[in-house]
Amino acid sequence: MPTQINSPLPPGYQLDQYRIDSQLSLGGFSIVYLAYDREGVPVAIKEYLPNSLALRQEGDSLPSIAEEHLQAFRYGMKCFFEEGRALARISHPNVVRVLNFFRANETVYMVMQYERGRTLQDHIKKHKGAIRESFIRAVFARLLNGLRDVHTHKLLHLDIKPSNIYLRTDGTPVLLDFGAARQTLATDTPLLKPMYTPGFAAPEQYDTARREHLGPWTDIYSVGASIYACLAGAAPQAADQRTKKDLMAPAARRWAGQYSQQLLDTIDWCMRLDHLERPQSVFALQKALADRAREVPRLTWMGQLRNRFRSLMSK
Repeated sequence: MPTQINSPLPPGYQLDQYRIDSQLSLGGFSIVYLAYDREGVPVAIKEYLPNSLALRQEGDSLPSIAEEHLQAFRYGMKCFFEEGRALARISHPNVVRVLNFFRANETVYMVMQYERGRTLQDHIKKHKGAIRESFIRAVFARLLNGLRDVHTHKLLHLDIKPSNIYLRTDGTPVLLDFGAARQTLATDTPLLKPMYTPGFAAPEQYDTARREHLGPWTDIYSVGASIYACLAGAAPQAADQRTKKDLMAPAARRWAGQYSQQLLDTIDWCMRLDHLERPQSVFALQKALADRAREVPRLTWMGQLRNRFRSLMSK
């Protein structure tokens, strides 16, 4: 199906108990709006509307869905609804707060607490090449507290990147825009393309045959890639390209002398291509970021063997 762009609901549109004010973002999977509830409190509303399956014309409220895409659309809607229900159980200061979720306009909406501030991506653009280590450690230490709570609830984020890390006006981070429903769709529904962000997605996210390899270490790869981007000012080489020919300069070499060796080693540890060689839990990574004297585990002999084999195969 050719790429298409869905029209957002117009300003002033009454959606359940909320009034749409403006569009905040538009992606291939959903549209996010700024809206106000009956008391005038601002909220962010995420609308499930994958443009590979549904099309909404300007002036319409209901999407048009071809018969052959109806089953996939409904399955995705079910996943999105269940994601909202799961996230609503999480109440953590560093995870976006889901306030409500409901069905309308033949789709599903997730209502979230509206946060004021800017994304880490915006911060990177502004301070390109000049982000302090103390800032990195402070932001990601708090972010990992939230991610640890997410994992405790048997959920994975699967789309951690600087544009999904929001910095409130007081500097505290909030983890936004979970990709769990998208990943489920990508695996179970051939009509939908995999939804991931090159440079930040782990190798196992590119291969649906390796679905069982997804775990906390998958999100940890994305955390490492996000820290790498803070230093580089841009996304690192995509993992699927790295598995063929790894051209990404290790952080320990690229920024030697500019940041502590321990921080650089921690980044490289998170971004190892073999998921078994990365930190296996958020707690393990938290300990490394909290203690500058903590030594990062070296590659196992099996990991070295895999790297050597991968290097030979890429020549």
